[in-house]
Amino acid sequence: MTPVQTPADLRPITALRFGAAIWVAVYTYWENLAGAGSSGLVDKGYLGVELFFVLSGFILSHVYLQSAGEKRFSYRGFLWARVARVYPLHVATLVGVGLLAAVALVAGMSVDGNVLSWVSLPANLLMVHAWGLAPVAGWNHPSWSISAEWFAYLCFPLFAFVFWRAREKPVAAVVGTAAFLTVLYYGFERVAGFSLTEATIRWGALRIVPCFALGCALYLVYRKAPLKAPWTASAVSFGLMVLSAALGLWDGITVLLAGALILSLASLPNERAGWLASRPAVYLGEISYSVYMVCVPWKLLAVNLAAKLTDAPDKQLQLFVWLAILALLPVVAALSYHLVEHPARKALRGMAQGRKTASSDKPQDGDTPKRVFQS
Repeated sequence: MTPVQTPADLRPITALRFGAAIWVAVYTYWENLAGAGSSGLVDKGYLGVELFFVLSGFILSHVYLQSAGEKRFSYRGFLWARVARVYPLHVATLVGVGLLAAVALVAGMSVDGNVLSWVSLPANLLMVHAWGLAPVAGWNHPSWSISAEWFAYLCFPLFAFVFWRAREKPVAAVVGTAAFLTVLYYGFERVAGFSLTEATIRWGALRIVPCFALGCALYLVYRKAPLKAPWTASAVSFGLMVLSAALGLWDGITVLLAGALILSLASLPNERAGWLASRPAVYLGEISYSVYMVCVPWKLLAVNLAAKLTDAPDKQLQLFVWLAILALLPVVAALSYHLVEHPARKALRGMAQGRKTASSDKPQDGDTPKRVFQS
């Protein structure tokens, strides 16, 4: 039997996930820092979501594109793996926000009426609340991006169909997706009156499309030939991305530079990646999804508690208190990772593996072993 083959472990871009999550977290918590002025880099923290979206297209192409192109792709298995990856923590944080809001109401505290939006609950549970199917942004608001990811997962065979056929022309694929992103961003803003990169509950499903496609196209470049000077490319693309955000340049520029950074880091062999391939850095990348998903629940709990204990007016916290709350976010995320995310994912994938093993034990006419890629 042909052994199972798995794609190369791209540790540097796993570590990058944590940086993207922290960028979003600082953006989310900034309003509670007393005396905090305007910061271009912080103000663009919502683009950390775009970084996640491009990473998603790149990584899923790395894991599944070839098997999809060679007709060895199990769509059902792919979707089950994606559900196992995102759904348990999505539900856990939704419940957590609901409980926090309920406790706050019992304690006589004010809660935004949209948080416990029962009419939005079905869409949230089905992960379609960023498809324009939820009337308000309720519950754990950052989960809109998980709804957008779900849309991309469902459409992955279409992405794979397009980019597998473009695999011999990776540069043209990148140019084409960059042009598509530019036109879509420009056209959307002209029609909607705001940037697509700031869309959440109503247009989140559309927001992921150009970024996911860019990630798929960049993977074709990596697949053809990784960059020859990855450390230099990583430093330059990172510096330009930070500069673009800090100067408040058009979001499309920052997103494209983020894509260049992902390609550069992916081109770094693990043995030459230094601290980016270290166990601590990779671990932080592994808990990045939890960091992102517990960001708002932890803020609701910690900021309100700290403001009450320190008698902070309008929840404006002193620097050391604010930093302590931010520093504890990865700790809370690690707990959610080990208590919810990881064991639930392992259990759900184990269920799928058990069904697959039971099915393979039954003799079938014309049954032949297949190689599978796993994420």
